[in-house]
Formats: sequence, C-alpha cells, structure tokens
Amino acid sequence: MPIFQIHHITKYEYDRPVIESNNEIKIFPFLSSDQEVLYHDLNITNHPDVHVFTDYWGNKTGTFNLAAPHKELVIESKLTVRTTPGSQLRMNFHEGWDQLKADLNDNVRLMELSLPDEIKEQQSIDEIISSLQIEHKSVALVVEQCSEFIYKYFKYIKGITNIETTVDEILNLRSGVCQDFAHVLLQLLRTIGIPCRYVSGYICPNKNGMRGEGATHAWVEAHIPGHGWAGIDPTNNVWVTNNHVKLAVGNHFSDCTPVKGTFKGLARQKLSVFVSIGYEDGHIFEEQTHVKMEAMEAEDKLPPLIDEMAEQQQQQQQQQ
Repeated sequence: MPIFQIHHITKYEYDRPVIESNNEIKIFPFLSSDQEVLYHDLNITNHPDVHVFTDYWGNKTGTFNLAAPHKELVIESKLTVRTTPGSQLRMNFHEGWDQLKADLNDNVRLMELSLPDEIKEQQSIDEIISSLQIEHKSVALVVEQCSEFIYKYFKYIKGITNIETTVDEILNLRSGVCQDFAHVLLQLLRTIGIPCRYVSGYICPNKNGMRGEGATHAWVEAHIPGHGWAGIDPTNNVWVTNNHVKLAVGNHFSDCTPVKGTFKGLARQKLSVFVSIGYEDGHIFEEQTHVKMEAMEAEDKLPPLIDEMAEQQQQQQQQQ
C-alpha cells in the first residue's frame, strides 16, 4: 500500500488590488475505502475562515472570502495519503445488462448519470459504439472497450484544449488531455446507458510510467452492476488502482473544479498551478503550469461560477 505526499499550489496574481474574492475549493481527498488520509494541511492567503460542507455529489467542499484588497491569492494543499488496490481487481464484476437495469430501478442519481448530453457530433459517438460491436458483452467489458478506443485513436497533446473545450470540438480534433478524454468517455458510456461520473484527482508515480503523472488528473467511474463504482482511466487505458488519488466526482468537470470563484475589481490576472507528488522511495514528480487567462472588461457578463456571486458589477472570474 503506497504512501504519496502531494503538494498542490494554486496561485492567482493581479496587476492591481482586487476585493471580495469569493472562492469554492474541492481539493480535499474524497472519502473512500481505497484511500486513507494520513495528513492534510491547507494554507490560504490571509488565513480566511473556510466553511466546509458536503455537496450534492458527496464531495467535501470549502468556501471562503477575502474581502480586503489583495494582489495575490495562494491556495496551498499539503496531503499525505495511503492508497489501496482497487476492489475491482479482486473480484469478478462482469455482470450483465439485466442486473444494470435492476440497479437503475428507482435510483434517481444513477438515472441522472446515465443521460448523455445533447451534442452536434452525436453521430460520431454512435459510429464509435457501432464499431465496438458491444452486443452480448458484459457491462465492464464494454467500458473497457470504450476506454481502449479513446486511448488508441485520440492523441494525447497538451495545450490544444482548455476547460471550455466541448465534446464536439474534442471529437473533431481527436486530441486532447485527460479532462477531454474523460468527457468523451462519459458521452460514449451514457449513450449506451451506463451510469458514469467524472473524477478529478492526481495520478501518482508508477514504475511503468503513465501520461499525466505528477499533475492534476481526470478519469471516469462507471457503475458496474452488482459491484458499484469502478474507476477507469482512458488517458492510460487502465482500471484505476492504487496510483490514483481521488478528490471529487460529478456529472462533468464543472462539478469537480479544484478552485473557482469571483472577485471585484478591474484587474488582469495570472494563474499558475504547481503540483508535486513524492513517492516513498524519494522520487518526486513535479509540474508547473501557467494558465492563460482571458482579460475581461467591466461591462462583460459573467457566467455564474458560484451561485448568487455573479450579480455585482465589475466582477471577474477565476478558475483552475
């Protein structure tokens, strides 16, 4: 059972003071039998009070406000976690579709997570499913095949997509990163009728090496009938084991965003994200990312990142 030390820093810098920075964070480890939190320390600029609650999806979530003028916001998380092998590797969970229907019966949450989005390129999704020839195969095997298709036919390329990139755009590009591949897999599985959810977290050092190590990562959990939630990582085409640390789950990325919020002020902002993951043998994987933030004018309208926070004039948005 490996132990990982994870250091995650989100840093916003502003070219002039801003005020009333209201933020929501989901950088707390998800409560799960597959991971044990040994230590977690959270440090935020000016040490604001953090209101912690459990959201609709079961994620531990924090909110805080920096009312005083400030030109920098740093959110630092230091986590030590022990992971255990995924339970799906210790049992046969290849149940069939009749059992899936029974699991879905009167389960509103599962039914909600089995509905695909309305997209323009749905025909592309249907063609992929048709090519897989899923008839007479178990639910788990179909999940594996969908993951394998993305791994084989979508290129892992950083920098060509962002958090606003749609599934339609990803299908046309046939390229992207872990977040993009997770969203495509969600659309595939939900079109077939398999409940599934987006997962955010980290992928930790592995002897064989994996794409996305040492950084924030995303994958999918599918509901396997007779078993429950089982994680699968289309970026690396593997069932999730003890190299993945889970932070949050949801319908899409927007439900799992590590940091998002709003502030008041006419300022340009810079965002950088640093993640360091250390293994027991001393190896450390690090990644520093500088995120391009689009400047917004005072008269621009904001999408509501946090309920009721977008009503104030001259507010800006910030999101990791």
